[in-house]
Amino acid sequence: MPAFDLTTLAIVIVGLMGGVLGVVGYLTLGERKISAWMQDRLGPNRVGPGGLLQPLADGGKFFLKEELIPDHVDRVFYLLAPAVAVITSLLAIAVVPFGGTTPAPDPQPTVAAFDAAQADYRSHFSAVMAPGLDVGVLYVFALGSLAVYAVILAGWSANNKYSLLGALRSSAQIISYEIPLGMSVLGVVLLVGSLNLERIVAWQAPQPDGTHHGWLVLYQPLAFLLFMTAAYAEGSRLPFDLPEAEQELVGGYHTEYSSMKLGLMLMAEYVHLVTAGFIVSILFFGGWSFFGLENAVSDPVWGAVLKAAILIAKMLSYCVFAQVIRWTIPRFRFDQLMNLAWKVMIPLALFNLVCVIVVGQLGWPLVTLTVTSAALFVGAGLASARGSVTNPRRAVPKLPPGLPAGVTYASR
Repeated sequence: MPAFDLTTLAIVIVGLMGGVLGVVGYLTLGERKISAWMQDRLGPNRVGPGGLLQPLADGGKFFLKEELIPDHVDRVFYLLAPAVAVITSLLAIAVVPFGGTTPAPDPQPTVAAFDAAQADYRSHFSAVMAPGLDVGVLYVFALGSLAVYAVILAGWSANNKYSLLGALRSSAQIISYEIPLGMSVLGVVLLVGSLNLERIVAWQAPQPDGTHHGWLVLYQPLAFLLFMTAAYAEGSRLPFDLPEAEQELVGGYHTEYSSMKLGLMLMAEYVHLVTAGFIVSILFFGGWSFFGLENAVSDPVWGAVLKAAILIAKMLSYCVFAQVIRWTIPRFRFDQLMNLAWKVMIPLALFNLVCVIVVGQLGWPLVTLTVTSAALFVGAGLASARGSVTNPRRAVPKLPPGLPAGVTYASR
């Protein structure tokens, strides 16, 4: 483990939290601009040049709005829910590399060799708040699973039927999609042989001996699609935004929230999107590695800046793609949503995991996994074409003749 330096850690924490919250603010502006472009509108353009200061105005509005707490709510849990949502989403950033990292050394045969390897490891700066954590993937998923408590607390403490029903179906959605989300990552963990996010990035980057495995999306394209879809559902992004569904519900689980409490709930969703963008970039797209471009600068400081810029660009590309998807695909029904998780994504994740185990055990080339992923994807498409599991075909009995006008159902 690297040496603990309180000053460096404080600078990293302040910079990372400020950067994430700034990105969240301007992601809201980007989403409004993208939606306006796709709907042939102008979007925000009044506050600042081209509307660039609109996030500051929106943040000030949340701070200045009157704090209302309904009389019928459970005040303790009502106020605790937004805090849980924000804390769990921000804590997951602690183990996510936001720039260049050096993976921790492997176990050494002697104590002297171990001390030398550790000294060399400490001499490098790793752009991560908590470097060297060997259970980084588990840490991210553990904190992500705690977000469901914020939803349940918000719906139950509101003492409102709309909020309670919204919280129930939101918790069912989040818990269901955590299964394919975690199972899709198991193939990556088996290939790399580590749960450490820094080691996963290093496995995909060019090695000192000249070997280069390449990005994991080349060998696990199906796992990437499953992970991305499940991450959208976890973050309540369209077409999986049934927790809120403002066109259909009063407001979902945060019906009774307003002012800054509502702002914290919405901010937690965007922080989750940013975290998912970092995780997707690290697990499947090489992290800070980009076809050797990361080594184009010899200066260590500018090299670290370049690696951070590459990783942030990949994360922002994921976020922009999610915003484009929001205005492209219509919302699922709730039964379609659950059927997609349990009848499609979980079986595909299981088959993909079995393929990774078989290929690794038999020592076949990694490109075999690319072929098996494509075969599984095509097979699932052919199976759905015959009769979709999310919208199964049912025989509609013909009505007997002689029924009055307007009758659509006749019991036997």
